[in-house]
Amino acid sequence: MQRRAVTAVLAAAALLLTAGCSSDDGGPPGGSDAGATPSGTATRSSSEGSAEETPPAKGSVKVVRTVATGLSTPWGLAPLADGDLLVSSRDEATITRVDGRTGEKTELGEVPGVSPSGEGGLLGIALSPEYASDRMIYAYFTSASDNRIVRMIYDEEKPAGEQLGAPDTVFRGVPKGEIHNGGRIAFGPDRMLYAGTGESGDTGLSQDKESLGGKILRLTPEGEPAPGNPFPDSPVYSYGHRNVQGLAWDTGQRLFASEFGQDTWDELNAIKPGDNYGWPEAEGESDDSGFHDPVDQWTTDEASPSGIAYAEGSIWMAGLGGERLWRIPLKGTEASAEPEAFLEDEYGRLRTVAPASGNKLWLVTSNTDGRGDPKEDDDRILELEVS
Repeated sequence: MQRRAVTAVLAAAALLLTAGCSSDDGGPPGGSDAGATPSGTATRSSSEGSAEETPPAKGSVKVVRTVATGLSTPWGLAPLADGDLLVSSRDEATITRVDGRTGEKTELGEVPGVSPSGEGGLLGIALSPEYASDRMIYAYFTSASDNRIVRMIYDEEKPAGEQLGAPDTVFRGVPKGEIHNGGRIAFGPDRMLYAGTGESGDTGLSQDKESLGGKILRLTPEGEPAPGNPFPDSPVYSYGHRNVQGLAWDTGQRLFASEFGQDTWDELNAIKPGDNYGWPEAEGESDDSGFHDPVDQWTTDEASPSGIAYAEGSIWMAGLGGERLWRIPLKGTEASAEPEAFLEDEYGRLRTVAPASGNKLWLVTSNTDGRGDPKEDDDRILELEVS
């Protein structure tokens, strides 16, 4: 694997360093206000980044326990404040609550309108910033006509299987396909909703700023273009992506995103609003200064990355085809040392990684998605201790 650091140096004045296939591995190949700072987020200069504590070059991963087993096509994960976990099933279109202590599973219900096919189905989920009072779960899914984002009230007082309210569609029209549906959603430090999308196999969409495909989107919780977005009246936050399935912020409120390459390079990117990440003109690092180079890149059989999380000064990236968990130590928006691979070939395909508490992470396997070799207890959720 060859590692390349970001070559673009972030200017010190008002640049936002915050929040943003291989088809899931092995599928078919497939402006103005650009520097605006979104409301509620922080700006940092490159000199500030250089003053940050750099994590050790070498880290560690310990599997503390298996939290749950027997999950079918798990995709999205949303930790609850009490330590329980909500997990979505791509193909069954259900959301299940997993007891964080016992692993007991309770199905909340099925999300209506989901049309699973290929890589599409019920994908990412996220809790409302006001979840404690509004009990809203957001979900990104593939319908019969598009990819869309809905929100539903979770009523724990109702019987199991009937606890999800009717979905309210907050955003629609993201191109769908058998491949490259994106699907990760997350609320950022600015309380805005971010979504990673794919180009659905139509590579021309990624460079088209009028298209929602091959983008990172930034929305209000109601699904409108968020204030301060780089392109007027547009939800597009960054473009030139192939298939974004991982979103995470560091302690400096900077957004990072993982991206599936085609035949050569998978990527981890530091997302700057309004920037062009190159697809399909560039895959991995490019000599074209108009494209934002990745923080790091991997051959597609080493990664095929999906979810990412930030912990202990590093980005942790789950690999599907690579069947391993990558640690990328950071100094600002650059890799501070060579990436390290953990859990290689131990648990099969890895789909989602999410912060737990302190130096803990949740990790979700993805061996029942039609491309893996499921074992008896697959799929599962693991608790990790990392450094």
